[in-house]
Amino acid sequence: MKVGFIGLGAMGGNMALNILAKEGAVCVNDVSEAAREAMRAKGAQVAESNAALARACDVVMLSLPNGDVVESVIFSPGGLAEGLGAGKIVVDLSTCDYLHTKAIAAKVEALGAEFLDAPVSGMEARAKTGELSIMCGGKEDAFNKVLPLLRDIGTTVQYLGATGSGQLGKTINQVLYDVNMAALAEILPLAVKMGLDPQKTGDFINAGTGRSYASEYFIPKILAGDFKYGFSLEKAYKDMQSAFFISAKECIPTPVMNAAMATYQMALLEGYGGDYKGAMVKVFEKLNGVEFRKKQ
Repeated sequence: MKVGFIGLGAMGGNMALNILAKEGAVCVNDVSEAAREAMRAKGAQVAESNAALARACDVVMLSLPNGDVVESVIFSPGGLAEGLGAGKIVVDLSTCDYLHTKAIAAKVEALGAEFLDAPVSGMEARAKTGELSIMCGGKEDAFNKVLPLLRDIGTTVQYLGATGSGQLGKTINQVLYDVNMAALAEILPLAVKMGLDPQKTGDFINAGTGRSYASEYFIPKILAGDFKYGFSLEKAYKDMQSAFFISAKECIPTPVMNAAMATYQMALLEGYGGDYKGAMVKVFEKLNGVEFRKKQ
């Protein structure tokens, strides 16, 4: 199979390099000329357009910012749709809204091609090493065809079911993480307000039953006052929105998630959208007149 890859940012560029290394060839494209030329210098073929890439490749993988960009890359003039048809498979590695993904998939399948939603979990470091976690939705026979490619970029690859299942699985995972962070943001300043030492509080939380992946990752960053790293708060809020739309459409009560969403909204209104989501703690620090920081 000839493989195409569109979206050569921090995540996509590393995934494309892993495919190039393991498959021996990959055809790429990106809006950034610098990104295209960097991949060309490493031996990748660079397509003249998205349409040309789709015509030349059996499998097209996407790593893009959101569903609107995915839809534009596929259906805008000169887009992938002009080269899609029977036998072609589009694999969307982006993190997108579940309902939007289902709509895009239906339009791709109307062209005769297959569409798999396969969002990845893991930061840039894991994209470099090919150790991402991948959750996939779509037709199982299409999944089985591209499974070797997914294993080029991930160590945990799961088929979850029908179209949209990959995005739904990613949303569930992210929202649980996001809710956990909102709880930390609320409770850590409370501990300081009541007289507990921040460093000691962080130590006993991460040694006790209150610990979690979020606490282990975020508490040291918060203690250091480090909020300029990783996946931004405004991007994390999009995951919360996606889950909210699902719960509203399906009439599924989510009171804890809705409360956490209010914490994200407060942090965004305070202007912390460009910070990592640990910055939500600053909302409650301000309200309580304290800081959860390591003493100098």
